[in-house]
Amino acid sequence: MLQTSPAAPQSAELPKPILQLVGIRKTFGAFTAVDTIDLDVREGEFLTIVGPSGSGKTTLLRMLAGMDTPSEGNITLHGQLINDVPPNKRPTCLVFQSLALFPHKSVGENIAFPLKVKGVDAAARKARALELMRVVRLPENYFDKNVMKCSGGERQRVALARALAYDPEVLFFDEPLSAIDYKLKKTLEKELKDLHRETGKTFIYITHSLEEAMVMSDRIGVMRAGRIVQIGTPEEIYGAPVDRFVCEFVGEVNTLKVKRGPDGAWQGVDVPGSFTLAPPRDGKTLDEAFVVVRPEFMRILGPGESADNQLEGVVYNEYSLGSRIQYQVRVGAKVMLVELSRGRPLPASADRKVTLGWDAADAFTLES
Repeated sequence: MLQTSPAAPQSAELPKPILQLVGIRKTFGAFTAVDTIDLDVREGEFLTIVGPSGSGKTTLLRMLAGMDTPSEGNITLHGQLINDVPPNKRPTCLVFQSLALFPHKSVGENIAFPLKVKGVDAAARKARALELMRVVRLPENYFDKNVMKCSGGERQRVALARALAYDPEVLFFDEPLSAIDYKLKKTLEKELKDLHRETGKTFIYITHSLEEAMVMSDRIGVMRAGRIVQIGTPEEIYGAPVDRFVCEFVGEVNTLKVKRGPDGAWQGVDVPGSFTLAPPRDGKTLDEAFVVVRPEFMRILGPGESADNQLEGVVYNEYSLGSRIQYQVRVGAKVMLVELSRGRPLPASADRKVTLGWDAADAFTLES
């Protein structure tokens, strides 16, 4: 899991946009799939759009790739309007979830197909295909191998090489790793990020997997109900979520409802006690709120240790996360999650009672 303290976004000089979306909407009858999106895609960046099923991310991608036309708004590429430009007339390429390879052709023939369409001669096609095979780490002797005799990961690499053969300025990816086993997926995530750096192309990637987005992306856009509710670096999305939806979508969290008492102090609604909270980032004055704490910022306090906020609970389960252990702690009717490094044991207690603690600066105060 990515670990970072909540922090304000850092300013930096930004590359110029290659794609710009202004007021993009897509409706199907009375249903609005994409609802008024404004977005600049920076040249050479790896931008990932994440969101739950039905959030509109695939519809957005289809409009960017030219497979659907916006109902309203404009999409421009290098400042030129492309709303009605068909996919084959755009300097872009889409890598489908299904890969869409030609099953009767060899690896080399699949990769070289775009070059054949362009009228490139056979010798040059083969040379370029072999070059791209090296880029995606496919053995040269796979050139004549039937693509259906390749493993899932190898076919994924063939699809990437074929996309690069188009020499697109922008590559779109529609959940290309969703059907691949976990170990291979982790390998391909790193290879995709390496490929992005090596080629300098602009990548726009769609996934429902936050883990994929956090590993690979320069920026992440989080979609909900047809809108992009937040866009930023992985650190900004994880460490400075704009609302409860983003906070809960981007990793596991502990959420407590609180309200102000007569004296103005924050009081627990679903657990007893008073709490010290950081002010909301948007500066709003709230009478009710959610305090949200990620498991890695929760502590199990030992003798003599303290924190801004404390709760008494009972450990009832634990899960190994490799170098860390996640504990589930019952606090009344609430279940709280705490992650500790493997080298830090729980304080000794026969009844497994513990004191949980966290500091105000390590939590988010969000509107209820």
